[in-house]
Amino acid sequence: MVVNISLADGAACWPKETLMPSSPAERIVAVTNEFFPHRGGIAVFTAEMAAAAARAGWPVEVWAPQRPRGVPEPVWNFPVQRLEVDGSHSLWNQWRMARHILRHRGEWRDAILYVPEPGPLLSMLLLQFFDTLPPARLHLTLHGSEILRLAMRPLTRASAQRLFARADRISVVSRYAERLLIDLFPPTAGKIVLTPGALRADFARRAQVSPSPARDGERVAILTVARIHPRKGQLRVIEALKALPSPLRARLEYWIVGGHGKENYEPALRAAAADAGFPVKFLGDIPDGKLGEIYAQADIFAMTSMPHKLSVEGFGLVYLEAGAHGLPVIAHAIGGVPEAVIDGETGLLVRPEDPAALTAAFARLISDTDLRRRLGAAGRKRALSHTWDAAARTLFGLPAATTAF
Repeated sequence: MVVNISLADGAACWPKETLMPSSPAERIVAVTNEFFPHRGGIAVFTAEMAAAAARAGWPVEVWAPQRPRGVPEPVWNFPVQRLEVDGSHSLWNQWRMARHILRHRGEWRDAILYVPEPGPLLSMLLLQFFDTLPPARLHLTLHGSEILRLAMRPLTRASAQRLFARADRISVVSRYAERLLIDLFPPTAGKIVLTPGALRADFARRAQVSPSPARDGERVAILTVARIHPRKGQLRVIEALKALPSPLRARLEYWIVGGHGKENYEPALRAAAADAGFPVKFLGDIPDGKLGEIYAQADIFAMTSMPHKLSVEGFGLVYLEAGAHGLPVIAHAIGGVPEAVIDGETGLLVRPEDPAALTAAFARLISDTDLRRRLGAAGRKRALSHTWDAAARTLFGLPAATTAF
């Protein structure tokens, strides 16, 4: 099913500048396993990059998994082709995606084939050995964890090297991911561009018209917005807060927003919350349209991402979202996080192996309202300085961006 729809007022339309390609626009076909209604940073990245390229004058199509029944398609400024895949990275789903690529390869002969996430990339690793990849220009985006996974085994490493050799351009979301990619796949160095992403369009519009919050009062609400998963570090936050002196614990609440994750992590969280000595609220998977209300009621944002197997935080769009709402951030200095949160300027960073420092960071922000305001104001300014239009210019070869990341 092809959904052809035009951009409306409520869609991804910020900022409102008109960009023109530097040469006659080729068609861009973005193939992804993660797209609306899937939640998460990669799904946001894919949709916003496509919308920015379309605003710039590129003909854009997105080929994405089926929507669940009863879930309407949002209004995009590009057509969406829904494929018979379920959005997972299972072997069966990789094969189904590979079949779709084979079936439609002739339609992409003169296009830029854009692969913004690991799902279709895994399918293409196999197809390339049979010379069945679409004869198109190939652009890739790598976020961090997939670089580690591709390099882990000799066969996938060799296959990835061959695919990267075919790519015309490879974008990464952070300097951390760039260093990782060059270290593990040195021949990619000349193809890499930096596209860290920006605020989701609805957050950006609200942040432009909403002043930075100025919250006073004894009660301090600490917020985490992330899926419930060991890598997101919610348990570390609870443990750090439990180590605070009792007068500070008496002042705080901890709010956890996020859907159920894997690895039986939530029972451990709930057990730790049960004897925390302060309220811990599990708010569930809040719809995007309601998240702004939660941010507006919080005082501190915390997402203490942890090393977990071969998974790493490549950047973290959620830190920009928190900053857009004027929230100071507490996070671990890991992966690409120090590029999303500037230590001492928009938040406080600590090493993941130093739990005492994490407790001290919370104590400092809970006790210092002026510091919270200063960090929050700087975070809001930084969040608004990133634009998807600049990222699209960088990736698809548009005129050089004036925004510095």
